[in-house]
Amino acid sequence: MPRIYLGLGSNLGDRAGNLSEAAGQVSTRLGIRNLRLSSLYKTEPVGPVDQPWFLNAVAEMITTLTPVALLNGCQQIEQQMGRVPTERWGPRLIDIDVLLYANLRVQTDRLNVPHPELWNRRFVLTPLVEVARSSTLRDRARRRLAELPERPTVMPYRPSRDGETGSTKL
Repeated sequence: MPRIYLGLGSNLGDRAGNLSEAAGQVSTRLGIRNLRLSSLYKTEPVGPVDQPWFLNAVAEMITTLTPVALLNGCQQIEQQMGRVPTERWGPRLIDIDVLLYANLRVQTDRLNVPHPELWNRRFVLTPLVEVARSSTLRDRARRRLAELPERPTVMPYRPSRDGETGSTKL
């Protein structure tokens, strides 16, 4: 079965709770097996919109779903959790992105795998390094992180330090 990686992000409401709920929904509703989740990372928003900082994580798993079925399931979870479409790179309750699907390359109107911005985003590469089982993938992500500018900021999430009380367990 293919090994896949999903990016999870939230910057509205109980961000840690949103990520926990999304990971649980992915695991139970999409027939995912061997779910591994990174730590949570507090990340500076990217894009032109003034908005709260995100919490991000990466999930590594195996699935029997096709790439498009996986995307459909992730989008259904986002909608059922209350995600409302906003402007590009705007605030969101939950975001679930298909980052990698085994070694497949997929290009459709709805889905591009690998994710087109994967290798340009510190907030994805940092947790990816933590969960990637493949040393090749982990090493490539580390090398790319060393090449990227330090901003936008990505730091380990600590609820007490950040004045938040949300759950950090996924």
